[in-house]
Amino acid sequence: MKKTILSVALIAALMLSLTLAGCGNGSSSSGGEQQGGNGKVVGVAMPTQSSERWIKDGRNMKAKLESLGYEVFLQYAEDDVQVQLAQIETMIAKDVDCLVVASVDSSALINALKTAKEVGIPVISYDRLLMNTDSVDYYASFDNEGVGRKIGEYIEEKANLAEATEPQTIEFFMGSPDDNNAVLLYKGVMSVLQKYLDDGTLVCKSGRTSFEDTCILRWSQEVALQNCENYLSGFYADDKLDICCSAFDGFAYGIKAALEAAGYTEEDWPIITGQDAEIMAVKNIIDGKQTQTIFKNTELLADKCAGMVQAVIEGSEPEINDTETYDNGKMVVPSYLCEPLSLDVDNYKELVIDSGYYKEEEVKNAK
Repeated sequence: MKKTILSVALIAALMLSLTLAGCGNGSSSSGGEQQGGNGKVVGVAMPTQSSERWIKDGRNMKAKLESLGYEVFLQYAEDDVQVQLAQIETMIAKDVDCLVVASVDSSALINALKTAKEVGIPVISYDRLLMNTDSVDYYASFDNEGVGRKIGEYIEEKANLAEATEPQTIEFFMGSPDDNNAVLLYKGVMSVLQKYLDDGTLVCKSGRTSFEDTCILRWSQEVALQNCENYLSGFYADDKLDICCSAFDGFAYGIKAALEAAGYTEEDWPIITGQDAEIMAVKNIIDGKQTQTIFKNTELLADKCAGMVQAVIEGSEPEINDTETYDNGKMVVPSYLCEPLSLDVDNYKELVIDSGYYKEEEVKNAK
């Protein structure tokens, strides 16, 4: 049974909830007839609505949880660390029965999560691992190192690196340094590509190959565009860039814009990878402006996470398939990892159209 807490910070957060509940970046269930759930409330904290992927995640989680009969308090932080902290404090003050958190920067949430644990609110880390805390019960995500391996393997195959007789140029655009997924993705990429950098098959003319040199804070599309512009003007004025190893579809959009501005055409268009299989990315793949992306079925992820919520609220054991990989610095977090899939022009229809994940018309009309 949860303890009752009264603190100045949490009372303030509760007052803030009156404002947040009416904002465009949050919502709760309609309060209609429940199909079970026993009046339980789940707080869902998502990082941003600037990415199509996270909008879909929030929508899927809300729908799955409501189908189980739970009331849902869904909030987006628009990549603002302090906003997300206030939102989570509000959820704790509202005495939610479970917290699902996809963090902006988990280091800022440690004390709030400790409070949640103290009052008996279970916490499930959604897709982004909550680091350096023992106040997390489970983790639902994709095999993030596997995502990186698939990106690396796609480049290896598409560029025919194993049999290459001439060096090819490559630049890297890796994810946010405050997101553990980005670190694992980089590790997966380099488990495939490092040997080609070492033997000269791949040449990175900027010299920026470490995670520290290639990571992009908050997964910023604008920074990816700026980085690509700088690489093209500084290192590729008399040479062509062959491969853009991008960790995110948003980066690929920025890379595309920089390449077009630099005069690249269909004849010299580089390999561009991505992640999330956003509608615009799929359209760009069809149009030949992006080469590949990683399809992460967020409907499946939401289903597995909702199952975790139901289990912890009802006092049963959730489905997990990994008890070794995700050490957050304080504990190894029991996890369920969904399988990511590589998507390109050859299989996009099977993966996201025929499956009903997207409608063909919405892909065709994406802007």
